[in-house]
Amino acid sequence: MRSLSPAPDDARATLRGGLPDRYLTPDDIAEIFEVPKETLYQWRRKRIGPPSFRIGKHVRYDPADVLAYVTERKSADLDAA
Repeated sequence: MRSLSPAPDDARATLRGGLPDRYLTPDDIAEIFEVPKETLYQWRRKRIGPPSFRIGKHVRYDPADVLAYVTERKSADLDAA
């Protein structure tokens, strides 16, 4: 069975190529959205970014939740236009 995730350093290709078989880190999400990591932490505090959760002291993102968030944002932008 082939892995759905490409090289770990290419987070965008990971999401475009299918759901990865691992949870995403803040570094992954910052790269995907091209925003500073601090922006992600502000979104998390304000509860306005992609859903995240903690594993111990580490923040993680479920790829399915990130894809749903992006889809929701895209449709909201289309509705507003």
